[in-house]
Amino acid sequence: MLSHFHLLPLKSHLSFSSHLRPLSLSSLASQSRRRPPPPPPLGPPPRRLSVACDARPGGVSMEPPSPDPPASASSAAGATVESVTRDLRDQSLGDKDGKRGLRLEDLNWDHSFVRVLPGDPRTDTFPREVLHACYTKVSPSAEVENPQLVAWSDLVAEALDLDPEEFQRPDFPLLFSGAAPLVGALPYAQCYGGHQFGTWAGQLGDGRAITLGEIVNSRSERWELQLKGAGKTPYSRFADGLAVLRSSIREFLCSEAMHSLGIPTTRALCLVTTGKLVARDMFYDGNPKDEPGAIVCRVAPSFLRFGSYQIHASRGKEDLGIVRALADYAIRHHFPHLENMSRSESLSFSTGNDDQTVVDLTSNKYAAWAVDIAERTASLVARWQGVGFTHGVLNTDNMSILGLTIDYGPFGFLDAFDPSYTPNTTDLPGRRYCFANQPDIGLWNIAQFVSSLSSAELINDKEANYAMERYGTKFMDEYQGIMTRKLGLPKYNKQLISKLLSNMAVDKVDYTNFFRALSNIKADLSIPEDELLVPLKAVLLDIGKERKEAWISWVKIYIQELVNSEASDEERKAAMNSVNPKYVLRNYLCQSAIDAAEQGDFGEVRRVLKLMQRPYDDQPGMEKYARLPPAWAYRPGVCMLSCSS
Repeated sequence: MLSHFHLLPLKSHLSFSSHLRPLSLSSLASQSRRRPPPPPPLGPPPRRLSVACDARPGGVSMEPPSPDPPASASSAAGATVESVTRDLRDQSLGDKDGKRGLRLEDLNWDHSFVRVLPGDPRTDTFPREVLHACYTKVSPSAEVENPQLVAWSDLVAEALDLDPEEFQRPDFPLLFSGAAPLVGALPYAQCYGGHQFGTWAGQLGDGRAITLGEIVNSRSERWELQLKGAGKTPYSRFADGLAVLRSSIREFLCSEAMHSLGIPTTRALCLVTTGKLVARDMFYDGNPKDEPGAIVCRVAPSFLRFGSYQIHASRGKEDLGIVRALADYAIRHHFPHLENMSRSESLSFSTGNDDQTVVDLTSNKYAAWAVDIAERTASLVARWQGVGFTHGVLNTDNMSILGLTIDYGPFGFLDAFDPSYTPNTTDLPGRRYCFANQPDIGLWNIAQFVSSLSSAELINDKEANYAMERYGTKFMDEYQGIMTRKLGLPKYNKQLISKLLSNMAVDKVDYTNFFRALSNIKADLSIPEDELLVPLKAVLLDIGKERKEAWISWVKIYIQELVNSEASDEERKAAMNSVNPKYVLRNYLCQSAIDAAEQGDFGEVRRVLKLMQRPYDDQPGMEKYARLPPAWAYRPGVCMLSCSS
């Protein structure tokens, strides 16, 4: 499957052994504990199937604005100014048609999750095992004193049909800190489990996130609203259920930055401070300190995770029916295209095994669903690799069934290209979740997910293996396409790309800035050798003669490839700049915004948000945000973080 994965040509990372041998569900699952027996090994990948769909809905409101009153002749000038002002305001607050959004009280709540699925009969927050239930009804309980609105997303408000003017309500911080109830909400915390760093951890659940409910917008798109840091739940274990401003700013900004990069992700509506201090031991060194508390409102079509199914499968026969109920719920509300499949669609595929077994996806919607999730996950991970994003904590409870980036903890974008980079101090000993390992970890997590479905007898072993095969094929298809577009090539060239990444790793080249600069190279074979590296001068820093020769050699081959393309230099540059961002949310940019916000200045958070909403544009005057990290950015707590937040 991933045996041709070429991201790591360096000797130091050829130990990334799962890229060098066939992978199987049995070999992957044997590394974990306390899980159902896995299916048998994989066969060669079959021909391509694509049943995944885009999981990034966005709705707009259809409420018309009030008509302007007629202006008298004597006040024509004044009325014109007022009407222009009103028109401009309406354009910024409404949708593309100038329509206005809804008030908070008028949002269309549904609550299908709690209506359809079994719940905990208890509503207390005492830490405990919650059995035979998908959720516990709990209310936000974080202490709040004079909460303040730090930042908000007009784009998310538009998806919810919410009038952005609602952000200016005096009671908005109270509502989204949980201090005041939101009309129509029915809050709960979800029960799930997961593998953490490869080991089964049992029940985990929403330990500090409380879902307010689901909103259905005017396009019939479903969005869950969730307050992270809103207080204790039965799943908090020995934690306080709270969050700090530092981690909340990171989650808020990265959620919106990833969306603007075109990467599927949970979203963030708003961020508020609680006005209270929260003790955190950021480095787990026994020296906790008080930090400002905060709550971020996360938004997604669903917060269901791989672990949502694992927990019930792990509990044996009595709870296997919940696995099926959760699968039916997810398919009905989030994968409706799988409900209406028929044999006429001919979704039957050979597994490639010696016995030529055929997997018919039209005969089992759960098998088609598993394949869909595997492909969405593969596509997501390929997109992470394309922009140099490292999640940092790819436990199975942090894997969305919708293929969304979820749970922003110690994430990081690559600065100097290092395949072994991990932003998580907890992950340093083994670097399980480092940048280069993400494709294999995605597959390992899929193995655990399909194992749970197999335990509930929703899919058989061959269907489970086929879903895993599809992950491998989909990842390679997506990754190769992404890298081809990043280099502006007419077709995929494995050798050229492998050599490039090897050179970048040797010289610790900045990942984002290099690919942005690469578009400046011309398809001109007559360029003198001593001028070939001029377009890359700003990104090839402190390289000696030998390394300079290596880069010149690569650029010559690259230019030859460009010459074979029919695109002009201008067309290619525009296309490359549309997939190679100029701005990514580097950790030091987050830290600068955090430092200011902790002093009460929220302006930098809002500036960074605005900047990250157009990552592919040059944005003149904002160039400082594309610079390499300053020296202070390499101190602990900036370049690397723990899971403490």
